[in-house]
Amino acid sequence: MLVTAVLALLGFGITPSNAATSITVATAIGRQDGSTASVTGYVVGQPTATTTVVRSNFPNDYALALADSASQTSTSAMLYVQIPTAFRASYGLQSNPSLLGKQITVTGTLTAYFSHPGLKNATAFTGGGGTDPGPDPGDYYAGAEGKTGAALKSALHTIISSQTKLSYDQVWDALKVTDQDPSNSSNVIEIYSGRSISKTLNGGDADDWNREHVWAKSHGDFGTATGPGTDIHHLRPEDVTVNSARGNLDFDNGGTAVAQCSGCTADSDSFAPRAAVRGDVARMIFYMAVRYEGDDGFANLELNNSVGNGTAPYIGKLTVLKAWAAADPPDAFEKNRNEVIYSQFQHNRNPFIDHPEWIASIWP
Repeated sequence: MLVTAVLALLGFGITPSNAATSITVATAIGRQDGSTASVTGYVVGQPTATTTVVRSNFPNDYALALADSASQTSTSAMLYVQIPTAFRASYGLQSNPSLLGKQITVTGTLTAYFSHPGLKNATAFTGGGGTDPGPDPGDYYAGAEGKTGAALKSALHTIISSQTKLSYDQVWDALKVTDQDPSNSSNVIEIYSGRSISKTLNGGDADDWNREHVWAKSHGDFGTATGPGTDIHHLRPEDVTVNSARGNLDFDNGGTAVAQCSGCTADSDSFAPRAAVRGDVARMIFYMAVRYEGDDGFANLELNNSVGNGTAPYIGKLTVLKAWAAADPPDAFEKNRNEVIYSQFQHNRNPFIDHPEWIASIWP
């Protein structure tokens, strides 16, 4: 007993309660007793009132909301975390919008914030942060581990087919969030032209932006039906005139300059976007070829090495798209877009943004 007491005094063999492993958000909500704890959860927005959490257009860096699921929308299942000044640059959502959907751990005092279960006086934040979402949220890709080739494609199809589907009207509002200009929250970025344009200028008139189907909707004849026609992993804002110039062309190098689209080229059977988004385009096409396999009432979408595919459920050129993906790896904007679609809208991911190496495994 004497030895045990001495060791305890020296700090050996004891585990203080506040040094224990982190607790869940649900536990933290139920333990609003002023104690200190480390809480692990997913960032799901910024609290602005007792029952209000915003998921875009964050007003400042003062607070964030945690939940046990990245897709949680009920404020009653959220913990409101006050962010001290020292941590705002790294963990405030206005400065780090890509933190949304990421898992972090916060240590602080379990006490009400905004008259809601909360955590204040935080002394440590870990995980998340920065502008580069991690590639494997939770165990999202667990079913694909160890697989290659056709088996990998099949596993990914199963994983990403679990999604929330949007209507074509809902796509307008979704794109205003997924494609928001990081430098101007009132604007979106057009995929091909790169132009920043007011969110309010969506429509069908010249110089408006509309909803471009990167996998041309006539390639498989799915139109704007809920499913591939409304899947925002490949729907992007684009200038009306440039959208028309692209039409349903396949993707390939070459051609002549496209009006109002600096760096874009086209000829009679193919289109090439500006170099900065060629990889983005390729990864959207790879996503569509895995997500839509003909088992949900729509055509089996596949890549081939041709152009001029017309209304067949194919898009090419495969070799060119693979080269584009390699030359233009995922950047912060593309990764953040994937995260926002996952956490706020469809709740599925584009695996080729998270794991670009899977392209060569499926299409060697």
